[in-house]
Amino acid sequence: MKIASAVIPARYRSNRFPGKPLALILGKTMIQRVYEGVRQARLIDRVIIATDDKRILRAALGFGAEAVMTSAAHRSGTERAAEVAQNLDIPFIINVQGDEPLVTGRMIDHLIKGLRTSRAPMASLMAKVRDLSLIHQEHIVKVLADKHGYALCFSRAPLPYQASDFFYQHIGIYGYQREFLVKFARMKPTRLELTEKLEQLRALENGCKIKMMEIPSPTLSVDTPPDIIRVEKFLKKAKK
Repeated sequence: MKIASAVIPARYRSNRFPGKPLALILGKTMIQRVYEGVRQARLIDRVIIATDDKRILRAALGFGAEAVMTSAAHRSGTERAAEVAQNLDIPFIINVQGDEPLVTGRMIDHLIKGLRTSRAPMASLMAKVRDLSLIHQEHIVKVLADKHGYALCFSRAPLPYQASDFFYQHIGIYGYQREFLVKFARMKPTRLELTEKLEQLRALENGCKIKMMEIPSPTLSVDTPPDIIRVEKFLKKAKK
């Protein structure tokens, strides 16, 4: 039973990596790899690429994706996804950033199941990291969850402070109850959100629960051009 739609926000302008969604990964654009990964999910009815750039729109339509133009005034992918969600009639919306080329249908289905069974307004993914040297890296977002699997805190700082075995890395793929996503996108940014530059803290600061679903290992997202090389090496290794 298909109970969710997925929105992939994609913008061309990026300070660290302009044109990132159209960057090639082993001959295929990153946005196409994200789309094809999400498309594998059994619980997804539609996958919609939402952009404010005609180059991305043309590329998406070129490989057969459903794509729409959205406002150029949006400050985040969440706001872009919310614009699309307002016109959808389905319980859950999955927001997958266009820089997650290794996303899989299994991840998406797992996220949707957690969202549905917990009845939380919002859900996301996390994975154990046992290499404790990575806990100090700011670009790796850490998450603490309670014993029921609900997020307690997100931070770029080490969490927990004296981890001796592993820590949980947050994977930036989100599931929302559709009505909550529209409401969330209209909430004002909060102090911790602005300090950490982590949008999900807005939900916690407003008293909203986030159900965290564990997956076996972290994904490789793309923030800068060198990350493309890392993803290509991973894909080549996976084929062998």
